[in-house]
Amino acid sequence: MNNQLSPIKKIALFGTSADPPTAGHQTILKWLAEHYDLVLVWASDNPFKKHQTTLEHRGEMLQVAIDEIEPKKHNIKLYQTISDRRTLITVQKARKIWKNAELTLVIGADLVQQIVKWYRIEELLEQVKILVIPRPGYAITESDLEDLKNLGGRCTIATLNAPRVSSSAYRLEQDKTVITPAVQQYIKRKHLYSAV
Repeated sequence: MNNQLSPIKKIALFGTSADPPTAGHQTILKWLAEHYDLVLVWASDNPFKKHQTTLEHRGEMLQVAIDEIEPKKHNIKLYQTISDRRTLITVQKARKIWKNAELTLVIGADLVQQIVKWYRIEELLEQVKILVIPRPGYAITESDLEDLKNLGGRCTIATLNAPRVSSSAYRLEQDKTVITPAVQQYIKRKHLYSAV
C-alpha cells in the first residue's frame, strides 16, 4: 500500500482475545492490510472471557498466523507491548509511538453492544475511530450504532465478509478446519488445547 519511506498516516489497531486465532482472523488482517498503512495486532485478555491459553501463547499464535499470510503483507505487525486489559491504555501506548497517525480501533460485531460499557469509553472514543467487522450471527443494529455515536463514536462498518469460523468451534467442537495449518502445528508442538 505504501513504501517504507512514506509516513504512516492511518493505523488499524486490532487486538484480539482469540483463543486460538482462526482463519477468520487471517482474512480480517489481509483486508486491513489493504486499507491501512499499518496494522498493529496484539493478543489481549478480555475481562469478560476466560482464556484457556496464556497471553504469551496467543501472541505467538498470532505471529504464526501473520507469517503464514500469502502474499506476505509487510504492513501487519504484532505489537504485543501495547496490549492492556483496558483498551484506552493500549491506545495511549500507541499514541506515544505514532503521535500524528489516525488511529482506528477494529472490533468485531459481537463487541458493538459491549464497547459502550468499556473503561472510560468517552475518552477512548475521542482518540480513535471505530471500524466494526461484520460477523455471521451478530446483527449490527442502528440503535447499537446510535449508542456509540451518542458517546462521541465515529463508526464505520467494514465492507468485508468474514468467514463463519470461531475459536470456540475449535476448543469446544474440535473443528480443526477453523484454524490454519501453521497455527495447528504450533498447537500440536506446544501441547495446547489437550482435548482437541
